[in-house]
Amino acid sequence: MASFPPRVNEKEIVRSRTIGELLAPAAPFDKKCGRENWTVAFAPDGSYFAWSQGHRTVKLVPWSQCLKNFLLHGTKNITNSSSLRLSRQNSDGGQKNKPREHIIDCGDIVWSLAFGSSVPEKQSRCVNIEWHRFRFGQDQLLLATGLNNGRIKIWDVYTGKLLLNLVDHTEVVRDLTFAPDGSLILVSASRDKTLRVWDLKDDGNMMKVLRGHQNWVYSCAFSPDSSMLCSVGASKAVFLWDMDKYTMIRKLEGHHHDVVACDFSPDGALLATASYDTRVYIWDPHTGDILMEFGHLFPPPTPIFAGGANDRWVRSVSFSHDGLHVASLADDKTHDGSVYFWATPRQVPSLQHLCRMSIRRVMPTQEVQELPIPSKVLEFLSYRI
Repeated sequence: MASFPPRVNEKEIVRSRTIGELLAPAAPFDKKCGRENWTVAFAPDGSYFAWSQGHRTVKLVPWSQCLKNFLLHGTKNITNSSSLRLSRQNSDGGQKNKPREHIIDCGDIVWSLAFGSSVPEKQSRCVNIEWHRFRFGQDQLLLATGLNNGRIKIWDVYTGKLLLNLVDHTEVVRDLTFAPDGSLILVSASRDKTLRVWDLKDDGNMMKVLRGHQNWVYSCAFSPDSSMLCSVGASKAVFLWDMDKYTMIRKLEGHHHDVVACDFSPDGALLATASYDTRVYIWDPHTGDILMEFGHLFPPPTPIFAGGANDRWVRSVSFSHDGLHVASLADDKTHDGSVYFWATPRQVPSLQHLCRMSIRRVMPTQEVQELPIPSKVLEFLSYRI
């Protein structure tokens, strides 16, 4: 049993509740908009919510306005197909920083989304930084879209203007993630079995190709301090990368099927991975130990069956912002293109959890383990089996 926040009595459990849903427009003759919800993303500052509606279009919704509509009109909110549509030629500088709902036509099927924001003091890693086509300010909010044709398009969220067109992948771009430190370093994961590292402050220059996966790469995620990257893919692959040296740290072994999603905890001490084997594992990424296992089937399938078509494929996983909960998503055989929003259960964190999170704001887990403190205190601050 892993040493996590203490379990609460079943009578004390506060369950998640639906706070709203965005219904996809019924447009059977519009080939740009599908009936499946393929990917979603929140802006780092919470100003925007974006989702791909299955085909070429990405819907951008101001999150504060969305919440207001839920309160005024109930949980359901039908998206307006006649909303402002922005293309690469359109730009409204006067309204740049005012969030407003609009649709971006990406020109091809959209598989992945990621928001990125700039911190001016974070310089490009490029040696020659005397001239750049783009100079990103502190108020810049970007949206990266990964397409079916292997291209990545970078958009200005406030204006809808196309800024960059990144071309190097040869297959579908399955996932995108920005470094959380504001450097505008973007990593893309593709079916061409590679991860590629792009420096948007250097006009989208591709800095590195990370090779190691023998099959499709499904997902990737940065650690909160941007020093480590996790990538997952087909053939049970879970890789950890050093993003200062661009080298592989280790490969994590444990899943019995393709691994399709990953996410670090807010303090960077834990890693969650989700697999088609119906399982979600919680790892210590610094030791490679599995600390906890969650399953979408009970009893869990044996390895020989977990590696096959088990009808409960887990698609995604994510930590809550406070690190107290993990959410996972599995197939339910419905495809309507809508988005559902849930509030995380309200729970008072334990003193142990607060101490663990607090100390990791000032030092990484490796340094916590090396502190000259009594063993009982170290145990109290550690995530342990």
